[in-house]
Amino acid sequence: MKKINFMLTAFRDGFQSVYGARVLTKDFMPAVEAARHAGISHMEFGGGARFQALFFYCNENAFDMMDTFRKTAGPDANLQTLARGVNVVGLDSQSSDVIKAHAQLFKKHGTTTIRNFDALNDVNNLIYSGKCIHEAGLKHEVCVTMMSLAPGWDSTGKIHTEVFYEKILKQILDSGVPFDSLCFKDASGTSTPATVGKTIAMARRLLPDTKIVFHTHETVGNSIACCLEAIKAGADSLDLSMQPVSGGTCQPDVLTMWHALRGTDYTLDIDPKKIQEAENVFQDCMAKYFLPPEATKVNPIIPFSPLPGGALTANTQMMRDNGTFDKFPEVVKAMGECVKLGGFGTSVTPVSQFYFQQAYSNMMNGAWEKITPGYGKMVLGYFGKTPVAPAPEIVKIASKQLGLQPTTKTPLEINDADPKKGLKVAEAKLKEAGIPVTDENKFIVATCADKGIMYLKGEAKINGIRWAADVKKAAPAGDVKAVKVTINGQAYEVAFDGDNAAIVNGKRYDIATAASDAKAPAAKTASGAGTEVKAPVPGAVLRFSVKDGDQVSEGQEILVLEAMKMETPVASPAGGVIHFNVKQGDQVQTGHTLADIK
Repeated sequence: MKKINFMLTAFRDGFQSVYGARVLTKDFMPAVEAARHAGISHMEFGGGARFQALFFYCNENAFDMMDTFRKTAGPDANLQTLARGVNVVGLDSQSSDVIKAHAQLFKKHGTTTIRNFDALNDVNNLIYSGKCIHEAGLKHEVCVTMMSLAPGWDSTGKIHTEVFYEKILKQILDSGVPFDSLCFKDASGTSTPATVGKTIAMARRLLPDTKIVFHTHETVGNSIACCLEAIKAGADSLDLSMQPVSGGTCQPDVLTMWHALRGTDYTLDIDPKKIQEAENVFQDCMAKYFLPPEATKVNPIIPFSPLPGGALTANTQMMRDNGTFDKFPEVVKAMGECVKLGGFGTSVTPVSQFYFQQAYSNMMNGAWEKITPGYGKMVLGYFGKTPVAPAPEIVKIASKQLGLQPTTKTPLEINDADPKKGLKVAEAKLKEAGIPVTDENKFIVATCADKGIMYLKGEAKINGIRWAADVKKAAPAGDVKAVKVTINGQAYEVAFDGDNAAIVNGKRYDIATAASDAKAPAAKTASGAGTEVKAPVPGAVLRFSVKDGDQVSEGQEILVLEAMKMETPVASPAGGVIHFNVKQGDQVQTGHTLADIK
């Protein structure tokens, strides 16, 4: 009987795929200890969205979390992180010094293995990052990323097939990049069992003695079928999770996979009772967190709009934050067009986020009226070579809107020549802000930008974490009916619970009501009363470009909003002295008054 190894993904991919990666360290450490006692020694514990999210939402240092995790899991545990090739742990690609620092710092803070992938399957993006991982003394698990294309998308029949993946694997082998294991990573869970089996069998023929890993999600509903095909074809290891972050948008559960292997020639070699005990502890740990309903479901539209589990709930959480969750089904449907016209890069972070952002923009602004920076730079070649050339008309629109020409330079060439990127730039920002210059702080600023500075200055706060108690509290009583209110094109789901509370898009607000005096306040006029600056989109106030009380001119950038991980500059509609009505970190809706110009 062959033993099938597994990595427990619950504490990284599980968090990302269910809670948008927004989980506090102290809350889940008892579950890590329980997993250790259940005999689980290989765990995913950081990287991916679980680096930035700790600074952005949890007001925690990701390096501190990693240190705590290592202490809890024990010195012999194989603790693994996820890296996005030249993007390492961000959405944007990085310069060589930041990529090297990533490997060195993650080694310092308890990492054993780094899984390294590129969403475009551009092997040039894996070579330098892989060498840095190897030279830092870490195990390098190189990836080929997978997904399935909907019928009719690829007229050649040559993209995202076992033949295509063989070509990528041979490019990896020819590149000479050192690696210890190979992972086939299907973040959207859309690959068919047949393709998985053929792909793993191909890899086993080329690499008879190399550890082969298969990664998928249950989002489409065929994860167990794919895992079984992978095992039969020669995979040595799977990625599995535990309740409450298993199934749905995440990996299949350890116990589910154990059950599927009963009566076969394969075994996980676990004690199911101990795993059950660990899952009970984990569920108790996470009971106070809101479990999004969409995270627990199979979604049959995903094969036609390949949205990964790790991006699905992260985006629905952000849409809830911004009051646009009602648009989610429409955005998912619009995503397929972005994949078809964008060059068929695998739908995994950061490319999946580029697809989703562009679909979101197309829904909010009109199709292709506004090209988002990530998607636009991708089709123009700034993140590497897409599997096929993007649609020429989209390239033309992106070039015009972003003011950039298409490029064939590698991201490393571009980033190493960029005066706004690198550790020296981060060091200068630290000194300007009066923050201690350490290797960790430089990396935090290089990968988290303004939000990294906010955290290090002590100005960040816990935000965006959804607690089960708040959601239950926000739920209106059975006799309270919700209505949809649309203001300036922005839809709000509103219900009043008595005279002192209103529930808006699932969030409860204390209110006060009184009889109207029938006299509305006089509207401001243009005759010296000033001009209001309205928020053009929902989002959070990321940074100010001018100071309160400054003299500004018409068209001058005054602040930047962030929504869906995209920055939206806001310009002054008039000249005059500016007075802000918001502070950094405030969440605003479309039409909210940001400032007055007098």
